[in-house]
This record gives sequence, C-alpha cells and structure tokens, in this order.
Amino acid sequence: MRMTSRAAKPATRRATNVSLPTNLIEEARRLDINISQACESGLEATVAKTRAERWIEENREAIESSNAFVEKHGLPLAKYRQF
Repeated sequence: MRMTSRAAKPATRRATNVSLPTNLIEEARRLDINISQACESGLEATVAKTRAERWIEENREAIESSNAFVEKHGLPLAKYRQF
C-alpha cells in the first residue's frame, strides 16, 4: 500500500494520461521498468525540488537579512561553540 509523503494514510490514486516518447517506453518495457512507478518517482522529485525552490524564494529576504547579520556580527553564541 502506497503512503503519501505528507500523511500517514494511504494515497488516493487516479489514472492519468501521460505522453512519453515511444522509444523511451519501449526501452523501459525491455528493462522491466514499472512506468507508473518511474513517472511517480520523477514527479515526486520534481514536486519536492519546486517546493524547495519556492520556499527559498519566499524566504529570500529573511535569509539575506540573517546572512548579513552574521557577516556583520558573527554567529550568535559563537563563544559557546566547542569545535
């Protein structure tokens, strides 16, 4: 049973049409690759990457502000670091 990455309940599945190059489909079948699973894995990776990119963009101002503070003042609590 497939679980969603965000919840502990089984993922709801929906059939979807996807157009892929014929040669790629044929090669995947020759290699016994589950095309649905491969598409799902690729889509999950793309979704995760896009979420991360958007989070960085949405938080860019705060990240830059924090970096500027550290450049100017050093790391807070740096005197307590043991390495």
